[in-house]
Amino acid sequence: MRLLAGLLVAACLATPAAAQGLTASAAAVRDRALADRTAWEVVESLTSEVGARPVGSPAMTRAKDWAVAKLAELGFENVHVEPFTTKAWLRGEERAEVTGPWPHGLAILGLGGSAPTPKGGLSAEIVVFRSYQAMLDQPPGALKGKIAVVTQAMPRTQDASSYGAVNAQRTQGPTEAAKRGAVGYLVRSLSTDDTRLPHTGAGGYPGIAAAALSTADAELLERLAARGKPVTVRLKMSSTVIPQAPAWNVTGEIRGAERPDEVIVVGGHLDSWDPGTGAIDDGAGVAITTAAAKLAAQGGRPKRTIRVAMWGSEEQGGSSEAFAKAHAGEIDRTVVVGESDLGSGRIWRAALPAGAVNHPAMRAFAAAVTPLGVMIPAEPAHHAGSDLQGTVAAGAPFVQFAQDASRYFDLHHSADDTLDKIDPAELAQAVAVWASFLYVTANSDVDFRGLKPPSP
Repeated sequence: MRLLAGLLVAACLATPAAAQGLTASAAAVRDRALADRTAWEVVESLTSEVGARPVGSPAMTRAKDWAVAKLAELGFENVHVEPFTTKAWLRGEERAEVTGPWPHGLAILGLGGSAPTPKGGLSAEIVVFRSYQAMLDQPPGALKGKIAVVTQAMPRTQDASSYGAVNAQRTQGPTEAAKRGAVGYLVRSLSTDDTRLPHTGAGGYPGIAAAALSTADAELLERLAARGKPVTVRLKMSSTVIPQAPAWNVTGEIRGAERPDEVIVVGGHLDSWDPGTGAIDDGAGVAITTAAAKLAAQGGRPKRTIRVAMWGSEEQGGSSEAFAKAHAGEIDRTVVVGESDLGSGRIWRAALPAGAVNHPAMRAFAAAVTPLGVMIPAEPAHHAGSDLQGTVAAGAPFVQFAQDASRYFDLHHSADDTLDKIDPAELAQAVAVWASFLYVTANSDVDFRGLKPPSP
């Protein structure tokens, strides 16, 4: 009977009238989303009532309770918490200064996983590398007793590709510096801003003190080192590591009316780093997907179930594995998954699973979002988001909606990640794209596993 129903739906969608009806409905969902304030209200509530949400902190516990209450308030069903544990790093006191030959204060933020300095601090001569590769070219022992400093800049790009290109100098740099004998590691923030605000992020657990420098201070150290005299820096950093910190993924659903066991999963990560209030990373993603799911079902229950996930430990890891394990038995019934984790900017590119662009439902989606300036490429999506890696590895189809990241890395992981940086109109555009996609996917027969890419 289910097979017969699916064939009948497919036959109906194949008719021009049915396809036009789906397109018109998707456009109506889009227009409602553009005028709706749900996403803004969600992110305002999260950042105002909870604020920064590092894993292992009391604020993360409040965030979990906030998520449960907010999903219930918005009418989601089966709202529940999926607990797990993960390693967590919490920041303590941090100070840095150039002590000679020309004293300066330095603006730093410890990298997640940094070791603390000795109680009295750490003083050592620095070695400045203007590229990460230049440090990697040093043999073992070459940096013995020194503080390695990498000042390679991150270019501004729309698609965030520059972040991927330089990410290793933060995530792997401390470990590589330690292999070469360094006692400390400083890296120019992975940032495109010109302020004196450093940007934090995960830096591994290499056993040495590791911190991000503001872009201005990274350039200062370059200039001082170029004068040819030994430059000494003093670091004083403290931190706490919780080997098994409590963490939670929180989910809620809009149950499907006809095929409730077929599930579409979307979401954003609930945790954040601590300098700002986690508005764009990733309060915006939580808000976008929550609002989109609600709007996609505003005219009545969808045929398939839409599930919203708020993942509890993206920044320090663990939520992807926990989510995949908790939902391992649903992979065959998971229609598609997607994560919003690139801020609050406009979506300019929506990549679909392989072979999907010519399906009638996806043509209806494209027709709805093309007027919003969204490109649907022929190339399939290649990354679902950090929190969905485990689910995708298990076989779930996925989408990748790219937001304009031109300004994202001015704010990311810094004290400037606050609500005032969100443009409500851009946020609404992103909601409109996700809502249109959820509507056509939840109310059609599209089977992303059964599609084949077009012949070259």
